[in-house]
Amino acid sequence: MAQITQGVRSILSSPAVYSIFQNLMGAHRFRRRFVDDFVRPFVGCTVLDIGCGPADILAYLPEVNYFGFDISDAYIARANSRFGELGKFQSKALTSTDIEKMPSFDIVLVLGVLHHLDDEVAVGVLRLANQALGPGGRLLTVDPCLELGQNPIARFLIRIDRGQNVRTRTGYTSLASAVFESPRVEVRHNAWIPYTHCFMECTRR
Repeated sequence: MAQITQGVRSILSSPAVYSIFQNLMGAHRFRRRFVDDFVRPFVGCTVLDIGCGPADILAYLPEVNYFGFDISDAYIARANSRFGELGKFQSKALTSTDIEKMPSFDIVLVLGVLHHLDDEVAVGVLRLANQALGPGGRLLTVDPCLELGQNPIARFLIRIDRGQNVRTRTGYTSLASAVFESPRVEVRHNAWIPYTHCFMECTRR
């Protein structure tokens, strides 16, 4: 995994600090809009969150059947402590064998993950997502994005991100197109705290 976890960035490995930092960056409003505009969950739907971190997104979802995977023991401990029986959390890298043991999913989330991965590993994650989806199921991703002419503050914040594989819209689209047909890709620029995100929605046919 290509990310920097030394120096100042190392403090984000703490689940509590990570969540506080995210909220200071406007994560509450961002997550609410993301869920409403992109995820569009319904009561009882099955949700797989790959690289779920402390599973903060779960606070914005209705009553769903949620499965979260993350390689960080600390993040999963935080998720279990906060959400308990609202989800099923595992501290491990998701595998094809894991997917075979679970139900098919209506929604798969890969949030803030792809920019930590090189192309080969990222495509592998997208293939797992596709395997996990039922017919008509949707994959949603969001990552920081580099764009010509973007706010210089946004570009600076993205450059100091722990993830070392931040891509352009074209780069993210290329990843998704290796697995899914006609991914929907949208780039949004935040104005209050300047930042640029790339959103992708991919449907299993």
